[in-house]
Amino acid sequence: MSGIDLGPSISGALEAREAEGRARALRALLVRPVLRAQTDGELFRLARRHADALRAWFDRETGWRLAVESRTVRLLTSYVPHGATAIAVGERHPARARKGDPPFTRRRYVLLCLALAVLERSDPQISLGRLAEDVVLAARQPGLDGVAFTLAGREERADLVAAIRLLLAYGVLVRVAGDEESYVSAGGDALYDVDRRVLATMLSTTHGPGLVGTRLPSDPTIDQIEAALHEPPPAYTEEEATRRLRHAVTRRLLCDPVVYYDELPDDERAYLVGQRVQLTNRLAEATGLVPEMRAEGIALVDADDQLTDVRMPEQGTDGHVTLLLAEQLATGCHTDIASLRRRVRRLAKEHAAYWRKTTQEPGAENALVADALDRLVGLGLVRVTGAGPEAVVHPLPALRRFGVAAPTITTRRAR
Repeated sequence: MSGIDLGPSISGALEAREAEGRARALRALLVRPVLRAQTDGELFRLARRHADALRAWFDRETGWRLAVESRTVRLLTSYVPHGATAIAVGERHPARARKGDPPFTRRRYVLLCLALAVLERSDPQISLGRLAEDVVLAARQPGLDGVAFTLAGREERADLVAAIRLLLAYGVLVRVAGDEESYVSAGGDALYDVDRRVLATMLSTTHGPGLVGTRLPSDPTIDQIEAALHEPPPAYTEEEATRRLRHAVTRRLLCDPVVYYDELPDDERAYLVGQRVQLTNRLAEATGLVPEMRAEGIALVDADDQLTDVRMPEQGTDGHVTLLLAEQLATGCHTDIASLRRRVRRLAKEHAAYWRKTTQEPGAENALVADALDRLVGLGLVRVTGAGPEAVVHPLPALRRFGVAAPTITTRRAR
């Protein structure tokens, strides 16, 4: 009686399980660049288990660094959008303290940076009130003349709390006692532990601010500072130049919902066109994303709908409005916003039984169109030029995937 060799099947099952674990950890890091043992449990353990493989993959494909600590795993990403579509997409994906919270404004971003600067020099424990006082003092330093914070009003305190909650989510701060809402109401306080290991990884740039500061003009713009922080060092060999191109293109594919060839620099476009099959195959294998390649560009589609904060299509009134407008715009016609508002007003009557009641109110179409266009621009599907009702919406090639053609009905011939 001959035995059955189960070795290959068991080995294959184990390899598949390991690959699935690496993909889950990699996808989790793309969604949340900081995984914590306290809040992310299984995903944190997977990232720690596959740390060597993940570190090698990110270094080879993107040039990003993976910092693994005993209680945190941090992916230090670095990406500056280039091109009209990528910039428009980036502008519509602001940070949020919590899901459903208002998006970060300029004031909140400045408060976040000031809070990080204060925490660098703070004690291991700090109260929210003390942190607020130090932020007010930091805002008075030379070079911040255009920034004024008193934190006396409820709105300003709410902005600071939004920055604090983002730091809580990243694990920079750990709440010991108290509550942020009581501080917003001007009657309470909160106490935090500062995790300096996580704090040290928050700044994610190619060059340190000290080095960049010596090469900037006396009054640099935000764009100049950002470009200098992320400017890659010179490549002295052909191999290094090719590596830089791979990093640049891969970052675009992972960070942007769609990459159009005509918006790429010549060297990146030539590299992507020549390597698109091999490159997208590697990304698909590692992330589970499905490459969609067309004549105009490439998009990596997430069939599991986990790697995006803006979904298309989406349930609900706003999602339905967006889908119906996308279907109209996918025909390739440029349309002004006033025309889209008139169409939504008609659609609100047709779908009155299914849409929320407020869509029947006068002027409701303005907010519906604005929300739909914000979603479509944020996904790289349309571009808007101009302002007000006369602004023109230009459909981009990727929008055609939402076009609906008239059905073709064929009759079956009798034999």
